Amino acid sequence: MNPPSAARVSAARRLGRRTFRGRERRFLAEGPQAVREAAAHRAAGEPALAELFCTAEAAERHPDVVEAAHACGARVHLASDGTVEELSQTVTPQGLVGVCRFLDRPFADVLAARPALVAVLAHVRDPGNAGTVLRCADAAGADAVVLTDASVDVYNPKCVRASAGSLFHLPVAVGVPVEDAVAGLRGAGARVLAADGAGEHDLDAELDADRLAGPTAWVFGNEAWGLPAETRALTDAAVRVPIHGLAESLNLATAAAVCLYASARAQRAPGGCRSVTPS
Repeated sequence: MNPPSAARVSAARRLGRRTFRGRERRFLAEGPQAVREAAAHRAAGEPALAELFCTAEAAERHPDVVEAAHACGARVHLASDGTVEELSQTVTPQGLVGVCRFLDRPFADVLAARPALVAVLAHVRDPGNAGTVLRCADAAGADAVVLTDASVDVYNPKCVRASAGSLFHLPVAVGVPVEDAVAGLRGAGARVLAADGAGEHDLDAELDADRLAGPTAWVFGNEAWGLPAETRALTDAAVRVPIHGLAESLNLATAAAVCLYASARAQRAPGGCRSVTPS
């Protein structure tokens, strides 16, 4: 490992800005979990991880990550603490920052796979929330996540960090107009549901009536004002998570987790569209 040149550091630092990320089709992933997943992931036939900046202490603490970076062909730089701090956007840097290739997939590819469970982020602006929903979708076994053209950049460092490596686990389509997302997923056989605190349908009732066992796409809206009426009107039904206690509402990520896991449970039950045991 050699120290990085000033040009390499400058090029990586610029990826903190969306304009440069889009131009270079590169983004930053920080920490051992994200870098490890990036080294293992293949994007368009190439490893997602292109470069790794690591401190001597981090290299000693996470030799498996450095080895994985070398194994996938990434350029590995032994960087100073100050250099890694420059690239990091966390209060306490973990000493590892990867430069990764974009890995989003065309929406047509998502549809061609006939997904059984999809999370659609419509008008979601907070990168931490978007990354957390992506992580929830991954944990629930969703087949894809779709971000509409009005949503946050999935490669925002806060979004990447909040996904805790899940960005590298499942197909993600970005920049899809919400009308196209709903129409495409419905055409692929999914029932499209709006998650809405004021929805006319109750999630428990949907489960009891066995209406979540088939392919389903959940549409989640903005953190502050939810889904616009025109977006709700596009979907097949607006479903609310029941509030059994005194809480006013659930935040976006919590509501998404509840909805996605409700579908996952229904789909994995006898008679659902997924097998209970792997084939």
